[in-house]
Amino acid sequence: MQSTVPSAEASQQPPAKAHRVCPWWLGYWLASPLRQIMYKPSQVLAAHVRPGMTVLEPGPGMGFFTLELARLAGSSGRVVAVDIQPRMLSGLRRRAAKAGLLERVDARLAKPDTMGLSDLAGAVDFTLAFAVVHELPAVAAFFREVALASKPGARLLLVEPVGHVTAADFDAELRVARDAGFVLLESPSVRRSHAALLEKVHP
Repeated sequence: MQSTVPSAEASQQPPAKAHRVCPWWLGYWLASPLRQIMYKPSQVLAAHVRPGMTVLEPGPGMGFFTLELARLAGSSGRVVAVDIQPRMLSGLRRRAAKAGLLERVDARLAKPDTMGLSDLAGAVDFTLAFAVVHELPAVAAFFREVALASKPGARLLLVEPVGHVTAADFDAELRVARDAGFVLLESPSVRRSHAALLEKVHP
């Protein structure tokens, strides 16, 4: 007979919620210039990305942040953009090609249970997780995958919208990230969002 007492790991997880994914057609709005009224990609990212970096972006949508990440990473860097929706990635590739940045963007189709990053083990310098973690069915697995892909000292910028994620839920995400090997460096200001800059400190 199985015990009904929750395990220590389970007790650290964010509260279980119905798995929801942003519909692909909303990607057009999320990548539109109008959205820059709320978030200016250069202001969010400029302090974190330098030329030559390998950047991971889970849930890029149609590339609202991806294009700026690619500009900042430069011709010697690359952005690995991972999404589970083919139409999001198609839109991202079109926008990157139009901007002359497609060769810097590695757009990958992920599976619901894994991002498929085994080839990136210890290679990522910076990860942007913007308004994506609350949509995931397995938060602990996500942070473990990011940690395995990250170099020691790599940074992770975690941002969640206040309209979808409570302060308590965000704190729970941070605890799971800590268990995966990240420590909190600071809490940057991002409009209408909870935000945390994390650093990988151990495997």
